[in-house]
Amino acid sequence: MTRELGFAQAINEALDLCLANDPAVYVVGLGVPDPKGIFGTTLGLQQKYGSDRVMDMPTSEGGMTGVAIGSALVGMRPIMTHQRVDFALLAIEQIVNQAAKWHYMFGGKMRVPLVIRMIVGRGWGQGPQHSQSLQAWFAHVPGLKVVMPATPYDAKGLLIASVEDDSPVIFIEHRWLHNIVGHVPEGLYRVPIGEARVVREGRDLTIVAMSYMTLEALRAAELLRADGVEAEIVDVRTVRPLDEALILASVRKTGRAVALDTSWKTAGFAAEIVARIAEEVFADLKAPPRRAALPECPTPTTPALANRYYPRAADIAAAARELLGVAPDGALAVPATGLPLDVPDPSFTGPF
Repeated sequence: MTRELGFAQAINEALDLCLANDPAVYVVGLGVPDPKGIFGTTLGLQQKYGSDRVMDMPTSEGGMTGVAIGSALVGMRPIMTHQRVDFALLAIEQIVNQAAKWHYMFGGKMRVPLVIRMIVGRGWGQGPQHSQSLQAWFAHVPGLKVVMPATPYDAKGLLIASVEDDSPVIFIEHRWLHNIVGHVPEGLYRVPIGEARVVREGRDLTIVAMSYMTLEALRAAELLRADGVEAEIVDVRTVRPLDEALILASVRKTGRAVALDTSWKTAGFAAEIVARIAEEVFADLKAPPRRAALPECPTPTTPALANRYYPRAADIAAAARELLGVAPDGALAVPATGLPLDVPDPSFTGPF
């Protein structure tokens, strides 16, 4: 019988198993023991493992990241959590200049087995300073691994693999995913870091996505099917290291590509995908690759602007149709939920 769990429950279970499996693992972050438990991902852990292994922290992100790095250097395996990726900006020096470089600077003799969970994505009009997706920043830095799961199965397996990895891992969760449900096995299992996955087979074009945009890509594929277009969807799962071989194999097969991002178009993840396609499989392309990403402006707060800000399935389908030279059949509309486009469903409530 298939076991179904929510994305947040899968994260919680991964944390629970890692804490139980290795006494060197500890969890720290703003709001970790809060009654909301960071979207439910840390609920019950402090009660089970005590406040010396599952703990809140002061609003001193740079200092606390330094503490986590120091503990990792002497054998601990910290899991640090930020309720917004934006909060981690206060620790950029520690992440980029310290955690990412120790292994290289000391000839491979020093390791920083640190996982930093960061939550991205839109919600409740959080606006310019609380809704950014900055994975391209971290993926730019050698020494950091960057993981962005899209399913509960991958969330659990990739988090366990990240905690057991000897490199610093940026583990990015989109907050629209925490309530989705999917198959999750019991017990410890690992999803290898650096392996993408074809989530839908197709022949006409490749859609490369990650995190929440994988779900929008699947919806776009259903819209395109009405035109007789079969889209292949690749969920990269890991932004760095990137599974270039699988992506390029898919594009060689279809000859067309649309790259999706949860962030801005300029210098983003989608731009990296398009660049690699152009460098490696240009001769196999039947049309120039396209990108679908956020407009080139900070995230708006007001619903009037937010409702026009985020790319949805219909936008992805429109980009694909343009690439294929296919006229729409009139079935572009995404079903209305009656909710603003920064709220996925009625269960998505504040304050976090």
